[in-house]
Amino acid sequence: MNKLAPITLAFWVMKICATTLGETAGDLLSMTLDVGYAVSSMLLISVFLVTLFGQLYTRRYHPMLYWLVILSTSTAGTTLSDFMDRTLGLGYAPGSAILIGILLLTFLIWRLSGNPLDVTRIKNRTGEVFYWVAILFSNTLGTALGDYLADDSGLGFAGGALLIGSAIALVVVARYWTRLPGVLLFWVAFVLTRPFGATLGDFLTKPHDKGGLDFGTIGSSAVLGGVLVVLVLMESWYQKREPRQALEAS
Repeated sequence: MNKLAPITLAFWVMKICATTLGETAGDLLSMTLDVGYAVSSMLLISVFLVTLFGQLYTRRYHPMLYWLVILSTSTAGTTLSDFMDRTLGLGYAPGSAILIGILLLTFLIWRLSGNPLDVTRIKNRTGEVFYWVAILFSNTLGTALGDYLADDSGLGFAGGALLIGSAIALVVVARYWTRLPGVLLFWVAFVLTRPFGATLGDFLTKPHDKGGLDFGTIGSSAVLGGVLVVLVLMESWYQKREPRQALEAS
């Protein structure tokens, strides 16, 4: 079963783009359109379940479908985190702590199920379900961490993005110059790219008096959506071209 995106540099570029778009699109629905965090979360979780059903029952890797599921987890994670931290009044730090516990519990149950946590070795539907559940909570946790850094830590949007970007750089260094498990580094990087996207999204959308560029949720979402579509189309083209080259070589 080869239904998941290969872990390449292009994967991480699209991941950051999708998570940044998830932040701006989630805020567009819940705040700009005034739908509210609770209703937005229910709508976006429904979208996630529909796209996840398609992903689970497809027989091969479809870049457009795969990244649509990633985007739905990112937008749903944005509104879910905001619902917990703002509507329920938990706050960013307690909300992040709860989500860390949920994510660790997900990994524990995943491991006890007998399925490997290595995303390059997912061979059945059960492992794939755990993969997507972990991604949903990773993106939700990343939103809470990003909001905490931007709002409560005093770093601001640009400072938060710089701090997370530096942490991601350390993960890259650890990947190539240490013996830390690749599975651990993958999930750490996956969580960290979400707050990077969250702070970057807030930096793009928030007004100048709050330290942002004031592009707005609509404009930022449109630009980011266009960039992501172009990247996914390039991935689809490359995927079709690769088997063709292999066939010609044989």
